[in-house]
Amino acid sequence: MPLYEYHCLNCSTTFDLRRRFDDRSVVTCPKCHGKARRLFSPVALLFKGSGFYTTDNRNNGSNPKEPGDASHS
Repeated sequence: MPLYEYHCLNCSTTFDLRRRFDDRSVVTCPKCHGKARRLFSPVALLFKGSGFYTTDNRNNGSNPKEPGDASHS
């Protein structure tokens, strides 16, 4: 069962609850029995490896010249 974080609108208590997907959506605070609201947090995203962009069509920082390009440096 997933663990969800809730915040009480009445007493500002933050608490966690394990809830099934088919549980009723109204949640009450265990401290004051007021209405609670589910909190959403960003998911941690971690890229591991030798290089994320090296396999994703990166140009290695240089612009390839078009064939027939007259500008030379």
